[in-house]
Amino acid sequence: MKSYRDLLVWQKAVDLVTCCYALTKLLPRSETYGLVGQIQRAAVSIPANIAEGHGREHLGDYLRHLSIANGSLMELETHLLISQRLNYLGVDDVDRVLAQSGELSKMLCGLTKKLQAKGPNT
Repeated sequence: MKSYRDLLVWQKAVDLVTCCYALTKLLPRSETYGLVGQIQRAAVSIPANIAEGHGREHLGDYLRHLSIANGSLMELETHLLISQRLNYLGVDDVDRVLAQSGELSKMLCGLTKKLQAKGPNT
């Protein structure tokens, strides 16, 4: 694997970003500097950290960036659930994104475990 763009987990993360940007268009203008920005930043952070970690020379750095990506994923879920509770987003829309998020979380966990199994000398 030569590029982070070849990673299915990165591709799915970019798909999630696209979906989140579409959802933020449904939020009220009053949330432009609130939830809209928070959702967009958290979503973009996920594939960005996967890519940055892949580009690092040390396994520990890669694992740390995957952990940050997973944290951003949890942050994103929280912002979406808050948006739903405020009745800005519908249950179906949020559930669809949470399903994507769950799949992505499993993929991040799998990649992390695979890299950890390689050991620190890789």
